[in-house]
Amino acid sequence: MTLDLNTAQAIIADCLTWRRENGLKPLTVAVLDSGGYLIALAREDGTSNLRPDIAQGKARGAVAMGLGSRALYERAQTEPFFIQAMNGLAQGSLVPVAGGVLIRQGGAILGAVGITGDSSANDEACAIAAIEKAGFTADGG
Repeated sequence: MTLDLNTAQAIIADCLTWRRENGLKPLTVAVLDSGGYLIALAREDGTSNLRPDIAQGKARGAVAMGLGSRALYERAQTEPFFIQAMNGLAQGSLVPVAGGVLIRQGGAILGAVGITGDSSANDEACAIAAIEKAGFTADGG
């Protein structure tokens, strides 16, 4: 299975609903496919102009490395030169902090959700809730 636009938009809508229900700050949400390409993005009012790049960078790192961005953050703590090298290969587009969550089905990676705007832990929790509501397995790392 692959992610389509309708599914990506539904995940984004569920992220924004979950954000409001849980009192998070305004968010930017990106959904990428398994190749790391953007399917859909939403940037709520009041978020900064760099947030779309951050959201995509969290998701892109997860897809590119096959690990949720929380695991990339943890790896950056123990192997900073490795993550720095991977970020260099990605032309600086990886953001190795929590909030990039893989979308899995039957173990296969279908894509990832990247969220930014609140704390990284809250961004990650929001992505996990929406991915699971859509019937997929969320892997934050």
